[in-house]
Amino acid sequence: MAATPDERPVLPFRSRAALSRLKELPALQLLLAVFVTLAALVLGWTWLALLGGLLTLVLSLLQLLPPLWVVLRSRLEEPATVQTLALLGLVLGAVAISLALGWWEPLAAIYRSGDWTAIGAVGEGVIGAFGQILVAFVALVIAWRQFVVDQRLTTQQNRITQAQTIDSLIQGLSELISDEDGLLEDWPLERMLAEGRLAAVLGSIDSEGKAKVLRFLAHARLLTPLRRDQRLGRAILDGEGNYEVDRLDGVPVIHLKQMLRGVDLSGADLRGVDFNGANLGGTNLRDSDLADANLAGVNLSGADLDGARLERTRFFYGTAETATPADPRIPPDFQSGAGSGAIVENANLSDLRQLDAETRLYLASWGGSRTRQSLAGSLKAIPSKLEH
Repeated sequence: MAATPDERPVLPFRSRAALSRLKELPALQLLLAVFVTLAALVLGWTWLALLGGLLTLVLSLLQLLPPLWVVLRSRLEEPATVQTLALLGLVLGAVAISLALGWWEPLAAIYRSGDWTAIGAVGEGVIGAFGQILVAFVALVIAWRQFVVDQRLTTQQNRITQAQTIDSLIQGLSELISDEDGLLEDWPLERMLAEGRLAAVLGSIDSEGKAKVLRFLAHARLLTPLRRDQRLGRAILDGEGNYEVDRLDGVPVIHLKQMLRGVDLSGADLRGVDFNGANLGGTNLRDSDLADANLAGVNLSGADLDGARLERTRFFYGTAETATPADPRIPPDFQSGAGSGAIVENANLSDLRQLDAETRLYLASWGGSRTRQSLAGSLKAIPSKLEH
């Protein structure tokens, strides 16, 4: 009696997990291919051995070629490799041109003549000299590669030394200006020592190291003017776990003053740094990231800000219509902005990124003719206040 559709036996489910695991394990695939190849060789099955060998070869190349290509590509992108290949190409090009022009034909004629005396003389003189040149060329390539390796090691060592110097500076400043509870205890002499130590270290590190130090100082509120106790001179807490800021009468732990004047900070990460009226005259800030930085009251005359990122960067307080550049003879008004703005005369402001309209108005108003020429867009509707 035939079974009804509902009574037909259900075939057991065959899991494909084993096949999936085999596809995900290249090592297992290689082991199976090697086992099949060895078994075929032992049993004398020629065709199976051939197929197993081809399969093993393909699986091996699939695993070896991608990482080898990555290594080869990284090597080919190195300047030393490019220069070595350029030297080889120079030699090959010179030989090819000389062969194409027939300059080697007299030597070829001597070899075709069968005059072994002449052939020996040519081999000893010309080919021997050419071989010595090739040996010298190989020695030059090896020496150049050794020089590149030494340069890399020196660069890595310099980075390690610089990192240790920065760590030592940060630890030293922290111990100098704070008490056992971590609160500021910066007496005038301690502030002077901190500024002196900072000035000495900034002169011995590169732009990346300077940026790291400035970010630490900014986030630790060591560059921001803090409200002080009129009797003890200690910084006052604002009741929310931070020190209270006092732009008008506050005293920062560290004044940057002239430390960054004319230095190279190109491409540096200076996000959130409060420069607090520092002198950045002639400083190279090309392609630097100044997002959320405070440049109000900073002297930027002659500075190069070409390509700098200025997202939410502060150049003044108040509004662009009432703000004016800082003047040491006049105390700044942080409500209207009079005397609180950055000095931007003769600064290079080409290709600024994320520059808002209010800041552009201030820069165009107080930048002078050279600064206005570097600003993108038409400035006819913005009068120059600096020339009035």
